[in-house]
Amino acid sequence: MGHLSPFLRPGAALLLCVGLAACGEFDFDFRNLGDGLDTSEAALTATADRPRPDDRGVISYPNYQVVVAQRGETVGDVADRLGLDGINLASFNGLPPDAPLRDGEVIALPARVPEPSPATGAIGTGPILPAGEVDVAALAGAAIDRAGETEPALPPGAQVGVEPVRHRVVRGETAFTIARLYNVSVTALAEWNGLGANLDVREGQYLLIPVVIEPAVAAAPLPPVAPTTAPGTGSATPEPPSASQPLPVATAPESRPTPEPVTAAPLADDRTAASDTAQLLLPVNGSIIRPFDKGTNDGIGIGAPEGTPVVAADAGTVAAITRDTDQVPIVVLRHEDNLLTVYAGVDAVTVEKGDAVTRGQPIAAVRNGSPSFVHFEVRDGFESVDPMPYLN
Repeated sequence: MGHLSPFLRPGAALLLCVGLAACGEFDFDFRNLGDGLDTSEAALTATADRPRPDDRGVISYPNYQVVVAQRGETVGDVADRLGLDGINLASFNGLPPDAPLRDGEVIALPARVPEPSPATGAIGTGPILPAGEVDVAALAGAAIDRAGETEPALPPGAQVGVEPVRHRVVRGETAFTIARLYNVSVTALAEWNGLGANLDVREGQYLLIPVVIEPAVAAAPLPPVAPTTAPGTGSATPEPPSASQPLPVATAPESRPTPEPVTAAPLADDRTAASDTAQLLLPVNGSIIRPFDKGTNDGIGIGAPEGTPVVAADAGTVAAITRDTDQVPIVVLRHEDNLLTVYAGVDAVTVEKGDAVTRGQPIAAVRNGSPSFVHFEVRDGFESVDPMPYLN
């Protein structure tokens, strides 16, 4: 339908709206109401781009996963690609199994498939998380998975972000009404979900609501500066008290005993004669501030001051050096008996991939942090294990 003239009389516009609504062909959105008068898209909140899927087309969040269809695929094709039941996948999305899909169309997964990882073409491993919640253990695990490869273990740029709202379309809704409901542009909604040029949605379809980009907080204006006046032209200068009263006679300050210099207590040495004969050395001397918790924390956190040398827990080779999303290094060493050790929260790395290291050799330094600590993992093969039995 062409644009309505901006000079269309109100009465005629009302009749046209009523007539089209009666035919079920009009969405009360009032966009494109005359050339130059459409500000609806610009007035909406800015949104981020949809995250990149892995090679399977999967985008993973903590509470759900979706798959992005390719050109010419059906629901059954997508199910075969992911090893899912086609009838179940189709039913979950309100589609017949042989329904053709648009290129880029988003399909919700009824059950979780294996997480994206470097093996599936993703940069990171696991679901997309906010930047402050990315687990260094997961990033270290991704580095270990690729430790035997020649290319970098984990290139920078692993995806982080906010989990979007997942909206299920109900009868009577349109792309426009859903976009208005969440105050996002219909263009962004279409791009995130591959809706196509007609913006068609169907009952029972799951849509990802584009993530809103929070606007920067404007700086508070500075208070106005009081105007200055030339000397002698402003208000009268008050007479100081010393002009009429003499200043008190200065007296020598009371002598105080010189305090003895305070020396910082030395960092507790957790290494003992027994630990020197243990299978592994502590990478730094310090207290355990974060214990091992399988599935939650796959290593231990050892508190130590910034700049403290971090040493190799045992002789071996540097299997991988990667970086987390903040570009903080993660070092992986390979030892005898298929044992791996991981060192995160470090800086000033002094070794390179492929280098041979000796037991106790400095390999990095503790990075600045609040608090500063080293995240240390021990892995039997790729399986994370409690480091403490190896350190005692």
